[in-house]
Parts: sequence; C-alpha cells; structure tokens
Amino acid sequence: METSHQSPATSPPSSATVLDTEFHRGLGLYDSTMVVVGSMIGSGIFIVSADMSRTIGSPGWLLAAWLLTGGLTVVGALSYGELAAMMPRAGGQYVYLREAFSPLWGFLYGWTLFLVIQTGTIAAVSVGFARYFGALVPWIADDHYLIPPVHLSTGYALSLSTTQFVGIVMIALLTWTNTRGLQYGRIIQNVFTTAKTGALAGLIIVGVLLGWNHTAVADNFGHLWAARGAVEIVPGLTAMSAFGLFVALCVSQTGSLFSADAWNNITFTAGEVKEPRRNIPLSLALGTFIVIGLYLLANVAYLVTLPFDQIQHAPGDRVATATLDAIFPGLGPTIMAVGIMISTFGCTNGLILAGARAYYAMARDGLFFRSAGQLNEAKVPSWGLVLEGLWAAFLVLPRTYDPATHAYGNLYNNLLDYVISAALIFYILTIVGIFRLRATRPDAERPYRAFGYPVIPALYIAGAATILAVLFVYRTATTWPGLIIVLLGVPVYFAWKPKR
Repeated sequence: METSHQSPATSPPSSATVLDTEFHRGLGLYDSTMVVVGSMIGSGIFIVSADMSRTIGSPGWLLAAWLLTGGLTVVGALSYGELAAMMPRAGGQYVYLREAFSPLWGFLYGWTLFLVIQTGTIAAVSVGFARYFGALVPWIADDHYLIPPVHLSTGYALSLSTTQFVGIVMIALLTWTNTRGLQYGRIIQNVFTTAKTGALAGLIIVGVLLGWNHTAVADNFGHLWAARGAVEIVPGLTAMSAFGLFVALCVSQTGSLFSADAWNNITFTAGEVKEPRRNIPLSLALGTFIVIGLYLLANVAYLVTLPFDQIQHAPGDRVATATLDAIFPGLGPTIMAVGIMISTFGCTNGLILAGARAYYAMARDGLFFRSAGQLNEAKVPSWGLVLEGLWAAFLVLPRTYDPATHAYGNLYNNLLDYVISAALIFYILTIVGIFRLRATRPDAERPYRAFGYPVIPALYIAGAATILAVLFVYRTATTWPGLIIVLLGVPVYFAWKPKR
C-alpha cells in the first residue's frame, strides 16, 4: 500500500478491489437488506423520543430532529455504496479507511468497534431484551441477584443479576448459532427482522387508526412549533431561544442517530454477499429508507395518540409502551414487551454476525488476534465470533454506583455515550475517503457512484461535523472520553502492527 512515490494515475490496483474467495456467498439482496434493517432496529425507537422531546420542547421540532437523522443516515448509506461496490471485501468500513488513509486509521476504527461500538451495543441490546423479558417473567429483574454487587471502588462494582444472566445467555446462544455457519445466522436474521418490521408497522397502524386522540392531535399538530416544557441543555440554555433550539437539535441527535446506527454492518459481511457490487449498495439504500420511514411514522403515531407532555414524561421513557397502553389499557406493556424482545433478539444477532467479519479483516492484516483471521469448517470466523461474544458478555457485568442515591447503572451505557461522537468521526472520515480515493485512484472501477457527488456527500460531512462540534462543546462529559478511547488505540497499533 506504500505508493506515495507514484503518481495517482499510475497507482497499481489494490487487492481491496478483488472479491473474497474463502467465504461462502450465502446472502442475497433480501438477506442483505434484512441485515441492514435488523441491525438498525433495536429498542431505541421505542424509547429515545421521550428524552428528545424534553430537550427540543415541541412536536414539530421533534419530527424535524428525526428528519435530520433520516437525511444523514440515508445520505451516508448512499455515499457508502460507492466504497462498498469499489471494495467489496470482508471488513467493510475498516477496509475503506485503511485504503483511503492508512492502516492506522483502519485500526483505530476496528479498535473502537471491538472495544465499545459493536460489543457495547450487543451488551446493551441483550440486557434490553432481558429487561422486557422480565415484564413477562418476574424472576428476571435488575435487583434479583445471583451474585450481589462487589464494589471495586466508590463508583464501580461487578454483579450478576438475573437480568444480566439472561443477557449473557442470549449473547452466548447467538454467538454459538453463528459459529455453526452463515445459514443459521441468516435464517435467524430474516425471521426476526421480518417479524419486528411487521410489529413496528403494526404499532404505527394501531396508533394512527385506533389511538387517534382528538385532543392530542389538536394540541400537537395545531401548535406544532410551540415550545413547551423544554429542559436546560446547559444552565441557562434551552430550546426556547433560536440558538438554544439549534443546540437542542444537535444534542438530540445522540439518541436518534444511535437508534438509526449500525446500517454500515452489511459492509462487514461483503465477502458473503452474492453479487456484492450490486447488492450491498442496494441493500444499504433499501434498508435505510425502510427504517427511516418507519421511524418517522412511529413518531407520528406517538403524537396522534399521546399529548406531548405524556411523551416527554413517559414512565421509564417507554413512549411506545405508553402509546399501546393508551390504546389497550393494561395490555400495552405486555404487547410491547413481546415486540421489543423480538426486535432486540434480531438486532443482537445481526450485530454479532457482522462484527466478527471486521475483526477477521484486521487479523488478516496482522492487527488483531491471529485466530480471528481463520475460518472454521462452516466458512465463518468462529474465533472472531467467540472473542466478540466473550468481551460483550464481560461488558454486561460492570456496574456504575451512585453513593448519594445508592443506585446502580450499567457501565456499557456510559461507554456507548462516549463513542457516539467517536462513531460520527469515523462516518465523516469514511465519506471524506470517497473524495480522497477519487483523487488518488481515479481509474479504479466504480460500479456505483455516490449519489449527488460531490454536493450531497459534502453536505453530509458539513452537517455531521456541525453536530459533532456542538456535542464537543455542550456534551463534554460524553464526547471527550470517546475521543480518548479512540486515541488509546494509537500506541496499541504501533505495538501490534507487524514488523515489515
């Protein structure tokens, strides 16, 4: 890859543009789209609108915030399509960053992906599954301990509650099924993603047809932009002022962007996609359009069913549960628990399946445990799956502790807060990589070209960078630690990289 002495036009073709041959290509267009949809839809859409509505303070701007998320997500996916068609290799985004910039940038992404982004999300979604399972089986509860908290310091502890136990069991089960072969992960993904997409569509239909509340509709849509009950973003700043509204829209993106994240996971599995130069860009476009459409309609369903203050103050922020409970009193929580269990199970499977392929690519470059770069008899990176599963399961165990309230939290929630900004940095860099590769490899085959290039990708970079800048100023407690996690990978890279 050291080609700095050559002119861009005479650079030799990279091996990244050659198709993988060691995998079994078992994912068609429908399967690939289900990976995109299934990895995106977890539990966030059912919860985050409560916090967003408190921050933004009006129904109209809540919908505008989701439209902003949708625009960024779809444009990002359409832009990634060029890189996916150009370099359809296992590892996806890791490969794009490596090829556009350097192996260091690819490693920093893979390091953050393994340490927190992928595994932390797996931990969070699996425990989310367990918590909603607890609505049906009382034995499963956060305060029902198999191993009571063991305090490591003033603010941290380790424990094993029945909720944590069920989350770990689910991680172990889905890790094991995925080691058996791609067809097992594919079937689970298709079945559960189809079911949860139907369940989310059902929530929307029921909300609009049966939940229509004339009082809520008149207030929410009759006073669409009227601010009410906005909380302080920082002392003295709320969405009631024009500048405060701008900051609120940017800050609220942490919830909605996280709910719409992981659409890039299909790029990790490029080695197993049939006709990857066609199907990966198509699945990125189809999957993100489907999910963003459903997310926008779900928020409309909330707004036609519930008065805005009930969205802002939904018990436990469970807006979807409050919506169904208003329509089916007493049954709403049970119905929603089953729906979210289906959603989180499918989401966890997609994250586990895809993540191991990124570590496989890193290992093949000598930048991860060597065993992760080997395929088993079923043609899947089983050791990569096992390492990912073990670390994700470990992240379920640490707890945060507040001595003032004696309340326990989960460390992975803090870690996920830290890396939302870090993930945004890598999204921006990857799309900058499109511009760089157009300059350094102008003659490379590009079966698909980024939609609206250069204007649309440039707008994504500008919009995402603006949000990132606001987060670094107004959410310092969660953004700067995320940057530190990324930078800690620099010495690890130089210690790990193979001596050439």
